[in-house]
Order: sequence, then C-alpha cells, then structure tokens
Amino acid sequence: MTRKPSGELRRGWTTGACATAATKAALIRLWRGAFPSDVQIVLPRGEKPVFPLALSECGADWARVGITKDAGDDPDVTHGALIVVTVRPGGNGIKFTAGTGVGVVTKPGLPIPVGEAAINPIPRQMMSAVVNEMAAKYARPADVEIEVSIPDGEVIAQKTWNPRLGIKGGLSILGTTGVVRPFSCAAWIASIHRGVDVARADQLRHVAGCTGATSERAVQQHFDLPDHAMLDMGDFAGGLLKYIKKNPVERVTIGGGIGKMAKLAQGAVDLHSSRSQVDFTKLAALVGDTRVKEANTALEAYEIVGAELANRIAIAARVQAQALVGLQTQIDTIVIDRAGNIIAKAQS
Repeated sequence: MTRKPSGELRRGWTTGACATAATKAALIRLWRGAFPSDVQIVLPRGEKPVFPLALSECGADWARVGITKDAGDDPDVTHGALIVVTVRPGGNGIKFTAGTGVGVVTKPGLPIPVGEAAINPIPRQMMSAVVNEMAAKYARPADVEIEVSIPDGEVIAQKTWNPRLGIKGGLSILGTTGVVRPFSCAAWIASIHRGVDVARADQLRHVAGCTGATSERAVQQHFDLPDHAMLDMGDFAGGLLKYIKKNPVERVTIGGGIGKMAKLAQGAVDLHSSRSQVDFTKLAALVGDTRVKEANTALEAYEIVGAELANRIAIAARVQAQALVGLQTQIDTIVIDRAGNIIAKAQS
C-alpha cells in the first residue's frame, strides 16, 4: 500500500502544465533565436511555476523542448516522465498532433473527438494562450503545429485507463488547473467519469465498478463484459454512483471483497481503509449473530458465520448503491473471496 510521506505534502505539476512550459520555451527559441535556461508560465488559477529545461534541440524551422514532470508527493505514474514538445511554424492557426508516446482518441465519449491527439481541452487552451502571447511579443503569426511526445509513454499508458477508454498509442496530456495536489483522488475520480462517458457513448447497457483487480476479473468473466464496460472504481464507490445518477446507464454491477462491500453495505461511499471502517456491532446485527462483534475483519466474520453473512452484505450493499443512483439504473452486487470466487450476489 502506498503511504503518504510524513510532513507537509509537496504538490506537483500536470502533464498539461509541463507541455505548456515546453511550448513556450520552444517558441522562444524559434522566434528569439536562443533557448532560455528555464521558463515560467501562468496557470489557470494564477500560480506561476518555473520549469527547468531537460531537453533542448532545434533545426532550421523547428524547436524542441523537454520538461521532466514532477508530480510532487502524489503517486502519479507519470512522475519523472519527459514531456517533449516540438513546434513548427506554418498552417492556419494552432494544430495539435500526437508524437511518440502520446495517444490518439479512438472511441467517442471523451472531450476530444475521435482521431485527435489525446490532449485535453484545458491543456490545449493553456498551450494556445502561450502561442498567442509569444506571437504577439515577437510579432509573428500564431500559426503553429504543436507536437507532444512522451518517451516510453506507450509503456506507461498500460498502467492507466487509456487503453480501456480507447486512447491508443500512449498517454493523455491532462490537467484542469495545472497543479497536481497530492492524494487528492481527483484524477482517479475523473477517470471513472470518463469511463462512464465512453460506455454511454458506445451505448453499453451494462457496466461494472469493482474495488480491485481480483473482483474485476470475477465480475467480467461472470457477465462476459467487454473491457470498456469495466469501470476502475477502486475505493471510490460514491464517485462512480453519484456520476451514474446524473449520467444513467441501464445496469451497474458493483463487485468487491467482503470487507469493502461490508463498508458499502453500512453506507460508506469511500471504501479506503483510512477513511472508513467496518462496524462489527452493526455487522452482528445485520446477520443476527453476536459472535461477529468480536471479529477483527469482515473475512473473519465470514469464516464464523458463513454464506449467510455474505448474502446479507450483498443485499445491504445493493440497497445502499441503489439509493445513490435512483431507480433509473438497475444495481446488482457481487461479493468475492480472496481467491476471486463469487460468494454472494444480489440483484433487484
């Protein structure tokens, strides 16, 4: 389990912020004739970070800059990645292209059209603002092609949702504020939302959110669901279910181990061990067996009581989830053991 560092957590910068800084530095070289040693940008909320250049290359009609991403104390898979931007003058307006390691959108439902480089709207706006700023400063037309690449991005992307969301060939350039706030969980929940959007755009009638890889495999095999129907819910049951309420899907299966499903059954919507705990007194009352009060884990309680406890948890979890999404979506729940065997199911 990843642990938070002691002391104050250090924030970092998004891939979008790094790409924006690289764009500005490359334009300075292209239009002024020399690379800066570092570059400062203004983020959407007014922060003014300074980025040192990790790579600088140029030719007769192009300039390339790489910025090493620093995600601060957030456990971000792109921490340390080199975000490289190559700028070339010409064309009509500002054009974004995907270089090596940056993905291309292949499924509808994302904020970027199919066939476009997976560079999200806010980073595009940030880079466009820098182009316009530099064009005005150096009296140049704001007609530029911006190619973003990330060495090893295709390998890193396998640790993200991108393949499931239909983003092929690498990573996305992300960020809404430019700032990575450690352990904010915002990026994970945003990925859940994008997963729902893609499923809806593909008119899927049945999706599933699971607490981990073992429960995901069990649920996917049980229902024979496609990969993009599997929403990487993790601990964020509330993040999934509340978004489904606003963006309905006909049927949603929630799957997980008995401990996390017991928390959901008791009304928790964040299932992480640091933010919710199983109440064993309530669990004993749920199954009508006082021995459960003395259990240390939900799994131990299951070993004491057996299948009846798992069944009661599945039913109670379904009721809680159904209350969160409303009646327009059918909820069912699946509880698994540590080996990935289904030990209980509940459906309306």
